[in-house]
Amino acid sequence: MANFFTDNADLKFTLENLELAPICRMIENDFKFAGEFDTAPRDFADALDNYRRALEVVGGIAGDNIAPRADVVDKEGAKFADGKVKYHPYTLQNLEDLTKAGVMGVMLPHKFGGLNFPVTVYTMMTEMVSRADASLQNIFGLQDIAETINLFGNDEQKEKYLPDFAKGLLDGAMDLTEPDFGSDLQSVRLRAWQDENGQWYLNGMKRFITNGCAKVHLVLARSEEGTTDGRGLSMFICEKCPQLVVRRIEDKLGIHGVATCELQFNDVPAQLCGKRRLGLIRYVMSLMNGARVAISAQAVGIAEAAFRAARKYAAEREQFKKSIDQFPAIYSMLSAMKVKVTAARALLYETTRVVDLRSTYGHLCENGTPSDEERAAQKYYSKLAALLTPMCKALATESANQVAYDAIQVHGGTGYMRDFEAERYYRDARITNIYEGTTQLQVVAAIGGVMQRDLDKRIGELAAAELPSELESYRAKVMAMHAKQLQAVDFVAAKKDAEYHDLVARALVEMETMIFVSLLLLRDAAKDDSRRAIAIRYVLDAEYDFGARYARVVSGDTALIQDRCEIIGY
Repeated sequence: MANFFTDNADLKFTLENLELAPICRMIENDFKFAGEFDTAPRDFADALDNYRRALEVVGGIAGDNIAPRADVVDKEGAKFADGKVKYHPYTLQNLEDLTKAGVMGVMLPHKFGGLNFPVTVYTMMTEMVSRADASLQNIFGLQDIAETINLFGNDEQKEKYLPDFAKGLLDGAMDLTEPDFGSDLQSVRLRAWQDENGQWYLNGMKRFITNGCAKVHLVLARSEEGTTDGRGLSMFICEKCPQLVVRRIEDKLGIHGVATCELQFNDVPAQLCGKRRLGLIRYVMSLMNGARVAISAQAVGIAEAAFRAARKYAAEREQFKKSIDQFPAIYSMLSAMKVKVTAARALLYETTRVVDLRSTYGHLCENGTPSDEERAAQKYYSKLAALLTPMCKALATESANQVAYDAIQVHGGTGYMRDFEAERYYRDARITNIYEGTTQLQVVAAIGGVMQRDLDKRIGELAAAELPSELESYRAKVMAMHAKQLQAVDFVAAKKDAEYHDLVARALVEMETMIFVSLLLLRDAAKDDSRRAIAIRYVLDAEYDFGARYARVVSGDTALIQDRCEIIGY
């Protein structure tokens, strides 16, 4: 029997130490829902017990059911014939197992049959599912479709779709990308038009649509004639029908269990979701924040699986009459992998906590009578979420790629063979820093918050936390980095050179990430002695890596820009 929650001390530690009580209180309406719904908790202790039990259930399904089937799903994958997608029987069985467990509407309100759990707990579920089979997460993780309808749809749409999402009778797809445009969503051309009765129809193409064979689609389309930018786009809901044609599925490097589709819309009947013109600037931004968190969790799950596979192999593989995990070259590599996984997870769940706070305060401000303090909190957590979600995706996905790469290296030649899971983790990890916005685009999304110092208040709170005396010197190292970061930001701002700003943006975002994650790990090390070695290793590595980036940023070396002509050849 394997359970991907109970066997993960780091995940259990995270659940117990994330300070979810205020979030839980707000989403449960001060626990008044307990009087209306049998599934609602009576208090935070009851809610935390619910979270733990649900995580144990999903952990058991992931370990006992999904993981043993993953290799076959990867090798045989989804099939496409006669215009129809057919998922592997094991994929369908996995979804049925999760449906029977009642976790297909994790974040939906009680009144629609959902669990009303915070994003943080749902993200833990997606991490465990990803550890078992990363491709399955791309279906299970699309619960954000239902959540978006809950946030922005009208009452009729909510009543129509959300109960069936919670029952697992509906699945969803997010139809954004088009041929030739990729991440340039403001250039979307798929046309939305109305007939004389006001009925909307969709006409055009979408590409690279995950689970594009879904029953319910959220579609970004151009509703305003004569527009060419994001202000002419709206969000629509449509359903699977003969006019919505799956033209093909992509033959991918990895993530074989889920179909990635090219779709043709031949006047597909649709409903407007929310208000016209807000499709990109509000609704897709909300979707993308959720997608960043989901893919970050997917990456952490893959990295966890890759690390465990490497550690197991190294403990069992003997060379020169001893297991290879006793060789410094190997145990140093394994240590670095473990640190990367732990660091990514720390940032992931700090990010989800902030996303939960942004959502709960946002709901209060839109639907209640908030105080000035509550309005200020909503504004603050919105800024933090806008910075942390891209920062988290960049770190988690780049780390997953490195951990998966090193896992093959630990395995040696056998890791390159299909007989071992290491090569699947390597292939599956590769997409994570590409889809839902490449790492380069995450830098673009994060750099504004770095320059505006949106994290400084939270950094100050973490820096003021009580630490054991043996960790004080490491906090001092982190705060020295922070002082240099402020200098670097001031230097770039004063330079007033847009091209130089863009050139060093990634370094600045990575430097900010190192500071923030260092403080998160030191905070956790103060609560659990077993985490101190990881925190110390991360801070020492960060100090070295930070120094190289800092030197580059403040050099002001315009030759770094000019070299593009000589090095690239144009």
